[in-house]
Amino acid sequence: MDAHSHIHHHHSHAITSLNGIYVTAIVLNVLFVAVEAGIGFRSDSIGLLSDAGHNLSDVFSLLLAMIAFRLSASHPTKRFTYGFRKSSVLISLLNAIILLVAVGAITVESIGKFSEPAPVNGAAISWTAAAGILVNGITALMLMKQQKHDINTKGAFLHMAADTLVSAGVVVSGIAISLTGLSVIDPIIGLVIAAIILISTWKLLAESLRMSIDAVPENIDIDRIKDIMSQEPGVRNIHHLHIWPISTTEIALTAHVVISDLQQMESIKDNLKHRLLKMGIQHTTLEVESASSHCHETVCGYDHSSAPDSQSVLPG
Repeated sequence: MDAHSHIHHHHSHAITSLNGIYVTAIVLNVLFVAVEAGIGFRSDSIGLLSDAGHNLSDVFSLLLAMIAFRLSASHPTKRFTYGFRKSSVLISLLNAIILLVAVGAITVESIGKFSEPAPVNGAAISWTAAAGILVNGITALMLMKQQKHDINTKGAFLHMAADTLVSAGVVVSGIAISLTGLSVIDPIIGLVIAAIILISTWKLLAESLRMSIDAVPENIDIDRIKDIMSQEPGVRNIHHLHIWPISTTEIALTAHVVISDLQQMESIKDNLKHRLLKMGIQHTTLEVESASSHCHETVCGYDHSSAPDSQSVLPG
C-alpha cells in the first residue's frame, strides 16, 4: 500500500469510528436538551433555556459535522472531480453562522429579563445544569482525540468543552439564586453564556471563511513548505506554489519545480511528495522544469510572475 492509499484508508477508518461517536453524542444531547428545556419552561429560567438553546445548536453542530465527514469521503465524478469534499468547509461555515444566531437570540431574551424579572427555582437550575456537566463532559471527551484532524470536529469539541464550563456556571448561579433570592442573576448568566459562545465561535467562523475561499489552511506555513521543498537535493527553484483545502481534512498543493537534472525527476518528485505528506498535504501535483530552459526564459532571475506555464516538462 502506497502513502496515498494509506491516507485514504486511514481517512475512511476515521470516518467510520467518528460516525459512532457522533451518533452517541447526538442522542445524549437531544435527550438532555429536551429535559433541560422542559425544566427551563417550568421554572421560567432564561439561564436554563439559553443553555438548552446552545445545546440544541451543538446537536446541529454534531449532526452537520457527521454529514460533512461522510461527504468528505465522496467519490469523484465527471462533474465533481473532488466529489463533495468541499461541502465539509461550507458546513463548518454554516455551523458558525447558526451559533451566531443563537448568540443573538440568547442576548435579546436575557436583556428582556432585566426589565421584567421573574422568580426562578434555583434548586431546579442547579440540578439540571449538573446533569449538563456530565453530558457535555462525556461528549467532549469522546471528541477530544479526533478534533486535531478536522475543523468540524474541532468546532464540536470546543463547543462541548465550553458547554461543560457554562453548565458549571449555571450550577453556581442556581445555588446563588437559592441563597440570595436574586432572580437577576439568571439573565446575567444568560449574557455570560452568550459571550462564551461568541468567543468560541469567532475563530471557527474566521477559519471557515478562509477555507471557503481557498486560503492556505491555518496550520500550514507556506514559507516553511517552500523552504523544505527548495532544500531537496537537485531542486534549483520553486515557483507557482499554491496550497488550498479540498475539504476540512485534506489539503492540496501544486507547484512548478526547477531541477538541475531531468534524469532525477522521478526520484525528486517522490521525495517531495513524501515530505509534503508528512506535513499534512495529501494531494500534490508537481510540474518539473529543467534549470537550463527556465534560465533561458527568465535570464536565471526566476521571475515568478512571468514564468509561463507552458515551460513545464513532463507534469507529475
